[in-house]
Amino acid sequence: MSTITVENLSKSYGDVQALKDVSFEIPDGEFVVILGESGAGKSTLLRCLNGLTQPTSGTVEIDGEEIRGPRDDVAMIFQQHYIIGQLSAYANALTGSLNRTSFLRSVFQWNDREDKLEALRALDTVGLLAEAHQQTSNMSGGQQQRVGIARALVQKPTLLLADEPVASLDPASAESVMGYIRDAADERDLTTLASLHQVNLAREFGERFIGMKEGRVVFDGYKDDLSIDVIDTIYGDIQTDAIRNQEANA
Repeated sequence: MSTITVENLSKSYGDVQALKDVSFEIPDGEFVVILGESGAGKSTLLRCLNGLTQPTSGTVEIDGEEIRGPRDDVAMIFQQHYIIGQLSAYANALTGSLNRTSFLRSVFQWNDREDKLEALRALDTVGLLAEAHQQTSNMSGGQQQRVGIARALVQKPTLLLADEPVASLDPASAESVMGYIRDAADERDLTTLASLHQVNLAREFGERFIGMKEGRVVFDGYKDDLSIDVIDTIYGDIQTDAIRNQEANA
């Protein structure tokens, strides 16, 4: 587990300010959903948290240590899962151990026994142990994303990040994948941040919510505080009208 401290974080790309003075703290083991429209700054925030993007100003700390670049203890699940279609689910999961071994050893499965067991455990966590030796190019999009989750778990992170992990999936697959991410986080006591644009999914799986709009944090709270008015502030009428209709038909 890791405690995350973000203080006065800003990021500019030329004249475009993607993050504007963002500050928050996340204690060990919390599951946080970042909400916001496309362009709100969610992905830039996550890239600053995993060290892939350097902020223009401000700091990100894990357990009091400032992030200055990619770290082995921070794993990322991407919207595009970037798995290798010609390899099996098991071989793809094993590539999560690249922070401990070489790519060649991982591809040829010359990993340590502990890494191999970790890959099987991760596949079991996401419900794919029986499909461990199936070629991933033959898997559905939801299954492929679950392989991506397993790969992230094999990295043995203390902080798990997920950038719109279900954006390209149908509703049933999206719900399934979010369930596996939540189960993995709970099972391993992982501090987790996942960005989503689907409010209903966020409310189902989230514990704490950070709402972003135009690079700023406009909400930071828990499910009971995530009211229609708050969602309207983050998204506008389209999301709130959909939620009102769903609640009326429930």
